[in-house]
Amino acid sequence: MTAFIFDMDGTIVDNMAFHLDSWLAFFARHGKTYEPDAFFRETAGAQSREILRERLGAGMSDDEIAVLAHEKDVLYREMYGPHRSAVQGFEDFVTAARAQGVHLAVATSAPPANIVFTLDEMDLRRHFDAVVGAADVKRGKPHPDVFLKAAEKLGVAPSECIVFEDAPMGVEAARRAGMRAVVITTTLPASAFREFDNVVRIVAHYEDLTVGDLLGTP
Repeated sequence: MTAFIFDMDGTIVDNMAFHLDSWLAFFARHGKTYEPDAFFRETAGAQSREILRERLGAGMSDDEIAVLAHEKDVLYREMYGPHRSAVQGFEDFVTAARAQGVHLAVATSAPPANIVFTLDEMDLRRHFDAVVGAADVKRGKPHPDVFLKAAEKLGVAPSECIVFEDAPMGVEAARRAGMRAVVITTTLPASAFREFDNVVRIVAHYEDLTVGDLLGTP
């Protein structure tokens, strides 16, 4: 039994530039500025609450963090809303995977409202047997929790799961979970993933990949 587990942001939808812009705009409102490339490398794949605690104060209450995370996510949805679209070839790829008996899940660091914004409002949730998000695990990537939870929900051993990711922290989370990974280079070039021995393919989009490539079938 094989499962494909998809990160959402940057992997199902090509939206990471909008997340970066919304984070920088949010922090500018709060008197902080960051170099964009460094900020992205340090945060891509992390949960919002982890980013906020690290940069605005570890002693902040959960309620304070929730208010700030909501503010940032409203900015993101305003910026990305007019541009929403799935990564090239994604829907055909997952349709073919399901036809071959592959179990499908989403494992994302996104909060519930952003999952609805993407999977439900774009009518993509119908492809998946399970969806795991930030609200379902205590630790974000590079910890493996979100991928292990998705495998558990699917009833598939981690060794039989292939993760689809666009960020090094996500690929590291897959490695720690004992899972292979396919990298989609929507966000970073292939060179950013050279150190990972669990990466089995690196492609620009899903039209560069077939289910048979990963399953060893025609």
